Amino acid sequence: MDEDTLAEELRQTIGELVRAVRTVDTMSPGEAAVLGFLDRSGPLTTADLAHRRGVTHQSAAKSVKDLTGAGLARTEPHPTDGRKLLVHITDTGRARLQVERDRRARAVDTAIRDTFSPDEQRRLRECVTLLSRLTTRLTGTGNRIA
Repeated sequence: MDEDTLAEELRQTIGELVRAVRTVDTMSPGEAAVLGFLDRSGPLTTADLAHRRGVTHQSAAKSVKDLTGAGLARTEPHPTDGRKLLVHITDTGRARLQVERDRRARAVDTAIRDTFSPDEQRRLRECVTLLSRLTTRLTGTGNRIA
């Protein structure tokens, strides 16, 4: 397998894995992504969220509106720019996000245990380290996987 083929097969397989894992989600991918960014990064503006998600400001604003309406996020005036709002995750939002993360992890764990032998599970664990390094390289240089 040449390098271009490896890259494309890896991209396709990871994309399929992500979509398969998301089938257990009970919230939209956009809302889960916003909560995830807020949980990891702290308060952000809607523009920051749009940029990080790679979506339009309007799309991010809709997700923020839905999340605040559900009590999963809250807004407050930006401390240095009165035209902006900072979006915060609430304790309820953090708990809901954790439920989603736990559900995904259980689904992946079950699939791993049902699919792979102990030796294959060990090899998969080694691959996770390699994939983590690859992710760091791609995100550290500003590259985005489409």
